[in-house]
Amino acid sequence: MSDTKWAIVVSPTPQAQEAGKKLEQAMDWVDIEDAEGLLVLGGDGFMLQSLHQMLNRRKILPVYGMNLGTVGFLMNNWHEDDLPARLERARAFKVKPLKMEVETLSGARITLPAINEVSLLRETRQTAKLEIQVSKRIMLQELVCDGLLVATPAGSTAYNLSANGPILPLGSSLLALTPISPFRPRRWKGAILPEKMQIHIKVLDAEKRPVSAVGDQQEVRDVAKVTVSIDRNQALTLLFDPEHALDERIANEQFSV
Repeated sequence: MSDTKWAIVVSPTPQAQEAGKKLEQAMDWVDIEDAEGLLVLGGDGFMLQSLHQMLNRRKILPVYGMNLGTVGFLMNNWHEDDLPARLERARAFKVKPLKMEVETLSGARITLPAINEVSLLRETRQTAKLEIQVSKRIMLQELVCDGLLVATPAGSTAYNLSANGPILPLGSSLLALTPISPFRPRRWKGAILPEKMQIHIKVLDAEKRPVSAVGDQQEVRDVAKVTVSIDRNQALTLLFDPEHALDERIANEQFSV
């Protein structure tokens, strides 16, 4: 990738802005419209924002992130030395986003992408009641809970892990279906599904027990139905230092205490 033209985007936080100034002379940066790769400075939230913007572009660029945030799970470590060499050595990982298709109580139909997860969350103090279908077969007639998550392997260590969902190896072609504070059935801990399957979620008693649907950071309120599937028409490429590869980080998370 020695001849690759790189653009850079920087989070508005003071730490990221300071780091961006240090890198101004490190490479011959180009405008994003002319770039073949994108360097992102910030945290995981800014990386997700940048990746969502990438999905809206005609040309999807490979993305290399450096962490100037808190956790930085999707990022490489920040340091300004030998940046061209680091970009040259970086390993590429394909990440397939989810497609969230929502029908609201008013009849509106909205489609949004999600890179980490799709989450359904109760809007009021009353629990949500959800019917779950997998590939048109009803698997749970009524799940009473605070919410429900559908997570990709890349997102399985985020909100999904906090909700006691499973960690999925990158490249496993699996999705995690994880309940949030399930009340009934209490013993249902979720499911691991092949990514080829569509997940259909119907909100029961939706007017009395309103539910919102969130694709990463984008929310739709007063939901009636949600369909979640892998978007096979789009794929993102994340770049990582060989010693900081995403697949190894996901594996290591399983041994964290």
